[in-house]
Amino acid sequence: MSLAVWLTSVGSQDTAMWCMDPSAMELPQSFLRAPQFTLMLVRTKNSGRYWETVQRLKINQFYGAPTAVRLLLKYGDAWVKKYDRSSLRTLGSVGEPINHEAWEWLHKVVGDGRCTLVDTWWQTETGGICIAPRPSEDGAEILPGMAMRPFFGIVPVLMDEKGNVLEGGDVSGALCISQAWPGMARTIYGDHQRFVDAYFRAYPGYYFTGDGAHRTEGGYYQITGRMDDVINISGHRLGTAEIEDAMADHPAVPETAVIGYPHDIKGEAAFAFIVLKDNISDENMVVNELKLSVATKIAKYAVPDQILVVKRLPKTRSGKVMRRLLRKIITSRGQDLGDTTTLEDPSVITEILSAFQKYEEQRAATN
Repeated sequence: MSLAVWLTSVGSQDTAMWCMDPSAMELPQSFLRAPQFTLMLVRTKNSGRYWETVQRLKINQFYGAPTAVRLLLKYGDAWVKKYDRSSLRTLGSVGEPINHEAWEWLHKVVGDGRCTLVDTWWQTETGGICIAPRPSEDGAEILPGMAMRPFFGIVPVLMDEKGNVLEGGDVSGALCISQAWPGMARTIYGDHQRFVDAYFRAYPGYYFTGDGAHRTEGGYYQITGRMDDVINISGHRLGTAEIEDAMADHPAVPETAVIGYPHDIKGEAAFAFIVLKDNISDENMVVNELKLSVATKIAKYAVPDQILVVKRLPKTRSGKVMRRLLRKIITSRGQDLGDTTTLEDPSVITEILSAFQKYEEQRAATN
C-alpha cells in the first residue's frame, strides 16, 4: 500500500485527486497506484474553477498549499457554495504552516465540516510525507494547523541551541529526524559535501530539516516555520510564522508575510506585509487591530514596528511566499534581488516597491 493510500484512505471507488501545487509531486505520484485514479495539476485565475471542477469530476481528494487556500478565502464563501462538493472526502495542506483561519475555512466551508483535513509536513529531500494527522486510530482527533503524528518509520526529535535532545512535551526546538528512512535523499548530484553540510553538520548524527517545531504535552508536532525565519527582538527569539498566524486570524486579512530587519535599538524588528480583502475601506483601523491582536496573543515586543498593505505577495509558481525578496525590498530598496527565476509574476516586485516608497514618504511627512 502506498504512502498516499495510508494518509488519505484512497480506495477503489475514488476517481480523482486535485493537487494545486505542481512542486508537490511525491505524494500525488504515489496516488497513481490507486485504481481509477487521476492526477490533475491546474492553475487558474477563476475563483470558482476549483469548485466547478470538483463538482464536474466528482473529486474525492483536494490537496493544496496554504497560500492558495488563503487566496481563495479572500474571495469569500459564495464561489465555493455555488458548486456541489459532496464528493470530497479528504482535504490536504502542504508547503508551509497553515494558519488557523485558513484551516477552519478549508474544513468548514470547503469540506462542510465533514471531510478529514490533513496538514502534512515533508520536504522534497524526504521523498514523502513525514508528519501528518493520518494515519491514526479511527476517530482520532485532528487539531487545526498541526501536522501532529510522525509517519511509520519517522522518528522526529527536537534539539536545543546547544545540540541537546529536548525531552517531554510543551517544548520547542530545531526539528530533526534521528534515524534513516526509505525515502530520504542520499546526496546532492555533483556536490556530496554540500549535502552533508546542509543536513548533517548542524546536529551530527541527525538529519536537520531546517524547520522549527513545537511538541505538545500530548506528543503532537506543530511546525513553526523555517529556522532562518527567526528574528531576535530585544533578546526575544520569535518565529515569523508566529506573528503571521496571530495576524492572519483577522477576518479582513487573508494573507500576511513577516520579515526581520535591522533596528538600531532592538537589534531586529518585525516588518509585516499584509493583503486585505477587497471590501475593506479603513486600512488604518485594520492595522491597529492587527497590532492589538499580536500584543494580546504573543506579547507587546512582538508587534511589528511597521505594517505595509500590499495588493499581493511575491510567490513562486507553486504558491510559496518569497520572503527573501521582501527582505531585499526593505533593506536594499530592491537592489540585487538575486535569483528571481522561480517568481510567478516579476511585476509584483515593482508593485511592492512602489507601495513601500509611498509608505516611506508618508512616514517621513508625519515625523
